[in-house]
Amino acid sequence: MNATPPHLTPEAASQLRDDLDGWTVDTVQDTLGERAMRAFGREQLLPATIAARAAGRERIAILSRLFILGDAVPREDVDAALPTLGTDGALATGLVEASGDAATDEIRALVDLRPTSATTEDGELTWWVAHDQGESITGRAVREDHVLGVGGASSTLASITMRTPVGRTLDLGTGCGIQALHASQHSQQVVATDISRRATAFAAFNEALNQPPGAAWDIREGSLLEPVAGEQFDLIVSNPPFVISPPGTPQFEYRDGGLEWDGVVAALATGVGAHLNPGGVAQFLGNWLIRDDWTERWEQWLDASEVPLDAWVIQRDVLDPAEYAETWLRDAGITRERDEARFYAAYEAYLAGFDAEGVEGIGFGAVLLRRPMLGSPTLRRLEEHEGALQSPLGPHLIDVLAASDWLAGASDQEVLDTAFTVAPDVTKETYGRPLQHEPEHILIRQGGGLGRSIKADTALAGLVGACDGELTAGQIAHALAALLDVPPGEMIGGLVPAVRDLVRDGFLTR
Repeated sequence: MNATPPHLTPEAASQLRDDLDGWTVDTVQDTLGERAMRAFGREQLLPATIAARAAGRERIAILSRLFILGDAVPREDVDAALPTLGTDGALATGLVEASGDAATDEIRALVDLRPTSATTEDGELTWWVAHDQGESITGRAVREDHVLGVGGASSTLASITMRTPVGRTLDLGTGCGIQALHASQHSQQVVATDISRRATAFAAFNEALNQPPGAAWDIREGSLLEPVAGEQFDLIVSNPPFVISPPGTPQFEYRDGGLEWDGVVAALATGVGAHLNPGGVAQFLGNWLIRDDWTERWEQWLDASEVPLDAWVIQRDVLDPAEYAETWLRDAGITRERDEARFYAAYEAYLAGFDAEGVEGIGFGAVLLRRPMLGSPTLRRLEEHEGALQSPLGPHLIDVLAASDWLAGASDQEVLDTAFTVAPDVTKETYGRPLQHEPEHILIRQGGGLGRSIKADTALAGLVGACDGELTAGQIAHALAALLDVPPGEMIGGLVPAVRDLVRDGFLTR
C-alpha cells in the first residue's frame, strides 16, 4: 500500500478516463464469470484471479487483475491496457509500482481502482472509484488511516438519499467521495469534508477522474461540523465514522470519529439542524448504544437539538456486544488466525467496555432530519424495520414526507373529502381454511418502499379495494357502513385513523 495517495493532473485524468472507457461492472462480470464474482463477493480472490489470467491479454481482464485483484501484471500488458496513460503515467500518478523497466517486469497496483454503478430514478450511474486496498489483497490488517471504497453502508446511504434538486450539499465524512459523486448529479455546489487527509486526497482523485457535473467540489479537512462552522446547506449526507470502539480496542480514522461511545451520532443529531436551511434535510447512518428502550436515547438527542427538527429514524439491525466486536475486528483484518493474542485482547476489551456501560445491544439504522420551513416540527417517527428496502428508496421517502406534511394540516373532514388511489405496488392477500366463507386474515402488502404489510379487517380491506380515485374516503365509508350494517359514525371513527396511516406510509395516494 502506498503511503502517499494517488494524484491526477488534468492531462493524466483525461488520459486515464480514455483508457478506462468500457471497463464497467458489467464487462468485468462478463469477463470473470458468475462463479468468480460470487467468490469475490465473499472476499475470495482466487477464482476471479484464475478467470482473469485465463482471459490472457484481454484489456478488461488486465485492468481487473491489476486494479481490483491486486495481481502482478507484466509491464507490456499494462502498457497495452493503458495505451494513453501508459505504465510510466500510472507510476507518476501513484497508482502502481514497478519491479523494473523491462517489458516483462512486474507491475502492481498501490490502490484499489474499480468501476462502480448505481441505479437511480433517471437510470444507471457509472464511475471509477479509487481507494485503499483491503486486507484480502494486502494480507495484513488495514492501516489506521485506511480509506474505504464503496461498501454496503455507503450504497445504502446513496439509495435512501432524497434526490431533489438543491443548491448546496454537504458530504460530511466523504471518504473516497462516493456520496459527493451522487450529490453532484442534483446539487449546484458540493462541499466534501473529512477528518482524514488521506481520504480528502482520494476524494480529489475520484472527482478529477470522473468529472462530475456542476461546480468543482469544495474539499475541506476537519472533524464533523467544524469545517462548515456558520454555514447552511439544503442537504447534508453523511456516512460518518460511527463505529463504537470502547477504550483499549483498535481505532481507525475511517470508522472512529474520536468521540466516546456513540458521540458521533449524538453530535450530528443535536448539531446538524443549525447547518440546515429552512426546509433542508440531513440524512445519515449510525450506530447507537441500547441499554433498555433504544428510542429513549433518540428522544433525548432530538430534544437537545440546537434547532427543533422533524425526525424519522429507522433502526435496521441490532447486534449484541459479542457480535459487534466480532464484526468490526473482522472488518479491520484482526483475526484469530492472523494474530491470536491481538485478537483476543481486543475482543476482551470490547466486551469489558460494553459490560461496564450496561450495554445490551448496538443499534444500526438510517436517520432523516429536516428543518421545518415554517413553524414547529410535525414529524417524529422512531421505528424498527428489518425487512428489504426498495432501491432507490429516496423517491419513496420524498412521497412519505409530502404525505406527512399534508396530513399534519388536514382535518378529519378534509381526509374524508379526499379521493384516494391505491398505490400501484400494493397487493391484497387473504388466508383462511378452504371451507370457510370469510378469510381469517387479510393482509394489505406494499411491494416497494419499506415493504410494509398491514393486517386489515373487512371494512378496511373494502375501503382500500374501492380507492380508485373516483369516490372520496367519506363516500366509501358510508357505503361500507350500509353494506356491513354498522352505524356511519362508528365506521368513520374507525376508518379515519387507518386512512391516515395508509396515506402516511404510501399505500394510498391523493
